[in-house]
Amino acid sequence: MRAVYFSELDGRSIDLRDVPDARRPGPCEVRVRVHAAGLNRADLMQARGSYPPPAGYSANMPGLEFTGEITDVGQHVEGWSGGDRVMAITAGEAQAEMVTIDARLLMRVPASLSFSAAAAIPEAFITAHDAVFSQGRLATGETLLIHAVGSGVGLAALQMAKLRGNIVIGTSRTSDKLVRCKQLGLDDGITTADGPVFADKVKEAGGADVVLDLVGGSYFPESLAALALKGRIILVGLTAGRESRIDLGMTLQERAQIIGTVLRARPIDEKESATRAFADTFLPAFETGSLKAVIDRTFPAAEAKAAYEYLASNESFGKVVIEF
Repeated sequence: MRAVYFSELDGRSIDLRDVPDARRPGPCEVRVRVHAAGLNRADLMQARGSYPPPAGYSANMPGLEFTGEITDVGQHVEGWSGGDRVMAITAGEAQAEMVTIDARLLMRVPASLSFSAAAAIPEAFITAHDAVFSQGRLATGETLLIHAVGSGVGLAALQMAKLRGNIVIGTSRTSDKLVRCKQLGLDDGITTADGPVFADKVKEAGGADVVLDLVGGSYFPESLAALALKGRIILVGLTAGRESRIDLGMTLQERAQIIGTVLRARPIDEKESATRAFADTFLPAFETGSLKAVIDRTFPAAEAKAAYEYLASNESFGKVVIEF
């Protein structure tokens, strides 16, 4: 089979090459012919050697989500059969023509969606749902602050929160992305091109009950200052850096909660729970059109290096997808 491959972990040595086929499925697994795979910032980090996959997955073969058709079914798998259109998250190796995966992680692709559209869903929406609703406990009517709101996870969180009746404030370094987010329901946008200064404006609106922080670094002190009483910061990403100086007294004053989370390294049963929680609550909304898979660009697998370069440029709005 063909797969996206890093010949060196230098962020540049990216190509498409022949590798051994994905193994035949075990008793509780399926094998899937992949038609499209989402590209994530974690893949960029893996390409640079700064985000190695869990044990059992190749550091040279990226990919955290995919969509395609089941070709082989393990003997103990129930509810799935050959030809079913599926999508899922995985810990790696999804940017390939075939994937073998535990059947518990599968979601059915909504009939109205193409494979490419479906590839934009699993990682972004499961991550956002788990962070904002399961861990952040965002309640109806509360205010959600999203950093990097124009990213895949940011747009997923925005749409689900608006569907639940929440007020959503977003930050972005690009004002054009905020304009586009308002078409998806964003209540207020704050441009951070000149630096992360947003706490006062958020406080004027009553403060954020939940902050979805996909950035970290210098954004974190402002996020803490932007919280409403008993607010929660869910830290998911560190694109602005791993270190930050914060006022610990403010965490006491606001009775704040700070929760760090990662999805990739969790055990299968936790990933299954996160998948089911999202699918049971929000997946039907894609059929009605209440939720949308927002795709910026698709690239054929043969142009994988260009896809990585485009995502690294920070120009994308929504997901970048690789098609096989």
